[in-house]
Amino acid sequence: MKRQNKVRKCQGEIVQVSEIFERKTTSVKNYGIVLKYLTRTGVVNMYKEYRSNSLNDAVSQMYSEMAGRHSARSENIHIIKTTRLENSAVKRPQTLQFMKTSLRFPKFTQNKRAPTAAHKSTFTASRPILV
Repeated sequence: MKRQNKVRKCQGEIVQVSEIFERKTTSVKNYGIVLKYLTRTGVVNMYKEYRSNSLNDAVSQMYSEMAGRHSARSENIHIIKTTRLENSAVKRPQTLQFMKTSLRFPKFTQNKRAPTAAHKSTFTASRPILV
């Protein structure tokens, strides 16, 4: 609290912490996160963009990415601002590549299923399929 707001611990008090739930989690949205994190040498300001169903998922993606790419622990990361972005406001190329309307992903394996439960067998001898 002191690092972000310049308040001593004895004079500041956290009154309530609550999780914010999204209204519509069935569609993918763009989120921008402004953050600062502490390195071994100083403080770094950063702006990151994510595509996710909810803001909570975007923040958890950010924590995972910061741990992997920058070796930043969660207690050293301070989120300053989060915003929901329109498609025209997205800047980063790694987010722009997933915004095409003709984007399709290939299906690599197909699992063959029995037509009814009566034809299904619990144990079947078959060779493993390696992808």
